[in-house]
Amino acid sequence: MEAIRARVARRALGTGDRLPSIRAFAATMAVSPSTVVEAYDRLAAEGLIRARQGSGFYVASAPPPLTLAEIGPKLDRALDPFWVSRQSLDAAAAVAKPGCGWLPADWMPNDAIRRALRKVARTDAAILSDYGATRGPLALRHLLARQFATEGVDAGPDGILLTGSGTQAIDLICRFLVRPGETVLVDDPCYFNFQALLRAHQATIVGVPYTPNGPDIERFADVVAQHRPRLYITNSALHNPTGATLSPQAAHRVLTIAAEHGMTIVEDDIFADFEPEPSARLAALDGLSSVIRIGSFSKTLSASIRCGYIAARTDWIEALIDLQVATSFGGVSPVAAELVLAALSDGSYRKHLDGLRRRLNGARRDVADKLERLGISPWMMPRGGFYLWCSLPVGCDSAEVAHAALNHDVVLAPGNVFSVSQNASRYMRFNVAQMGEPRIFEVLARALAATPD
Repeated sequence: MEAIRARVARRALGTGDRLPSIRAFAATMAVSPSTVVEAYDRLAAEGLIRARQGSGFYVASAPPPLTLAEIGPKLDRALDPFWVSRQSLDAAAAVAKPGCGWLPADWMPNDAIRRALRKVARTDAAILSDYGATRGPLALRHLLARQFATEGVDAGPDGILLTGSGTQAIDLICRFLVRPGETVLVDDPCYFNFQALLRAHQATIVGVPYTPNGPDIERFADVVAQHRPRLYITNSALHNPTGATLSPQAAHRVLTIAAEHGMTIVEDDIFADFEPEPSARLAALDGLSSVIRIGSFSKTLSASIRCGYIAARTDWIEALIDLQVATSFGGVSPVAAELVLAALSDGSYRKHLDGLRRRLNGARRDVADKLERLGISPWMMPRGGFYLWCSLPVGCDSAEVAHAALNHDVVLAPGNVFSVSQNASRYMRFNVAQMGEPRIFEVLARALAATPD
């Protein structure tokens, strides 16, 4: 079955093409004819092929027009960002997930969410059953605009578009600004789904080394001058995966270089609420002229309630609205947006954030100490958030360690899934909030010991 799927995927077999005869394919695969019959019958049940009486089996439908595996480097799925995401998202309850990118469910404001659910359940029937307005509810956009203003970002309600998620926000921006083959600049390392999404848009991805203060400015200037990227996508606050924070000096240089070359910056601010106090923001310094701010509420409120946002120039917002209508028909789910508004307006939400920051401060110190005992060293100690970017002992490969740990129901995030240059094989990202089980460190110690020098 996999052999036939592979031939269809690489277009060696197209719609209407006849499959090899049962006897011939059995000889090719070194299996019995009855095994091929079983495989063909299962593929026919899936709809990939169809049988013609007395004639054989034929490809029933064309392969999808875009196969992500065909774009970019041929990565082993075990090292592929999609694999990391799938392992984390599909893991059973008993599986530990120190490699995932979210907080445990019992760390989230579940009581506030339940109150919001009851409130929304009693609301107007249209919210429960109609399509969403194209920009999203005005009340939530007003709330976000007031919050942004306290951070120095001047975006009125008309400069904010609510989206289905932070990922959808980047997708819409790429649809708007990036054509296939154009270059997009990312940090190296960076959030791995940036790379996955850019591959889906058939962009050329270029990385720039990241330092504890932001991108390596000299390399940044050289790369921008050489490759003329259309976009630069980054986290300014509590960078993923390193936990670093962009310094004011680096922020000014990044904006100056971007302006010189007409490059737009997408600032993903999803971790902003984890900072003890706000750091430099490209969107604030730029005034949303050539910087687009995006974010969502999945890290601090709920990943189940899908709602994100884009803050940008109003003329760009208008174009992005059209793209969201074209791809989603309507705006963000009214139910999701009302739930977010109710939860953010709940008097307990600010206390929830304060408690999260305190709890994470303790968890970072505790986990860093335990990792140090295993010879695993944090690259830096972040000001906030839940990530530690760490180097493994000399001779250890993070992919091999992740493989070994998975055999014991522990999902890890090896370094090269974050690296465009693939030079992070000794690094690994740890989510300190997901490392409360002592067995994680026991499994990690065995996995390190099993990795050959």
